[in-house]
Amino acid sequence: MPVLALDAGTTSTRAMIFADDGAVLAQVQKPFGQHFPADGWVEHDADEIFAATVACGREALAAAGLTANDVAGIGIAVQRETVVVWDRATGAPVQRAIVWQDRRTADRCRVLASDPAAVELVGRTGLLLDPYFSATKLAWILDEVPGARARADKGELLAGTIDTWLLWKLTGGRVHATDATNASRTLLFDIYRQQWDEELCVLFGVPSSILPVVRDSADDFGSTTPGLFGAPIMVRAMVGDQQAGAVGQDCVAPGEAKATYGTGCFVLVHTGDAARVSRHRLLGTVALRLAGVVTYALEGSIFNAGTVVQWLRDQLGLIEHAAQSATVAASIRSSEGVYCIPAFTGLGAPWWDPDARAALIGLTRDSGRAHIVRAALESVAYQTRDLASAFGEDGVPLRALRVDGGMAANDWLMQTLADQLRIPVERPAVLETTAWGAARLAGMHAGIYPPLGEQGFRRVERTFKPQEKAAVSEAQHDGWLKAIARVRS
Repeated sequence: MPVLALDAGTTSTRAMIFADDGAVLAQVQKPFGQHFPADGWVEHDADEIFAATVACGREALAAAGLTANDVAGIGIAVQRETVVVWDRATGAPVQRAIVWQDRRTADRCRVLASDPAAVELVGRTGLLLDPYFSATKLAWILDEVPGARARADKGELLAGTIDTWLLWKLTGGRVHATDATNASRTLLFDIYRQQWDEELCVLFGVPSSILPVVRDSADDFGSTTPGLFGAPIMVRAMVGDQQAGAVGQDCVAPGEAKATYGTGCFVLVHTGDAARVSRHRLLGTVALRLAGVVTYALEGSIFNAGTVVQWLRDQLGLIEHAAQSATVAASIRSSEGVYCIPAFTGLGAPWWDPDARAALIGLTRDSGRAHIVRAALESVAYQTRDLASAFGEDGVPLRALRVDGGMAANDWLMQTLADQLRIPVERPAVLETTAWGAARLAGMHAGIYPPLGEQGFRRVERTFKPQEKAAVSEAQHDGWLKAIARVRS
């Protein structure tokens, strides 16, 4: 039987239907609005995300010629860290969702980071004190939306990440749950004891009573209300998008690494049943929890990857469409000392600088459109190399990198990435591995697909190997490090 994947990303949501051999039967994608009410603030309309997700699911079923009764289950993958708070009785959000990119709580994080006791508590999560994560966003909503904290204390409000919100809406308000991968990104979840931590909830001012139940990543989460898709469908998996991408890339054994190039870039290296503590500001996170067994990963997060190409297109007008960026970048032999540091919402790993801001450095009178476009794409490769260096110094060197996401279709960028990393870069035949990973888990739980590791569906479409001389790549990256030092706060 086919499996329906619902993948709610940062700028769009999509539905994909996969056959029992992993073949794609249908795919539908819809964008949703991005709201920027102040510098560094990013918000989404949670109702719009739900409506777009349901619409995609309906259209995908129709395109595949299927009904809800033909589907074995739903797998949900979502943008992580983004939070929604809503009315338990009406289902109305108390304000727009605060997105993972949002930096409004940077000052609060700085205050907490100066407290050794707070830093020690946060160590239980594998994360860092940064506005990227969910806890300070939730506290901000409770404190800044009039009456929200009092209503939460009375039990009138519920909260969760986007997976929790979608599940609650899909099940008609019957199920308030999340999975361990999404819970592990909130700064409120002890990844070792696998439970919400009351001391962390007190530290951040988030009552645990508003948080969802935490389940395995593959489970029977409840069935959708009949009116949504024509008949109930059981939700059989929920997972954070990056962990879903790792499943979709068959990165399920220690040492295997993947990078997803979407709005941001996220490099995840599987570390097995041991949670590694990074000395270079990488994140310890839950890779999966299946049948109560937890596996872990180290992760590096780049906040701006695909957004760089969007900026070139929408704000600067230097390209008409994303695919054109590769042609323009290849039209010159070098960016000639021009560097683009895309810190539009601060810098992620390994810098973790929320106050850094974007810059173009090294411009001369001879610099033109092609230099800026090329430098913007190169910034994605340089940032990935910075992460690779951190992984290596933490004892988990990258031997090969499996790539996916929209930017992975850019041959020029993937070759530049291989040149910078000095390792093979492997691109799969189906780039939407996040949706496939969610479907893979749901299908496995339904008995359609075999257990992870027993049989792979992964097909490599192309492998990029280093071609540029190492000395040239080194010189380019040295210039990048000098440029990034100039935007650090």
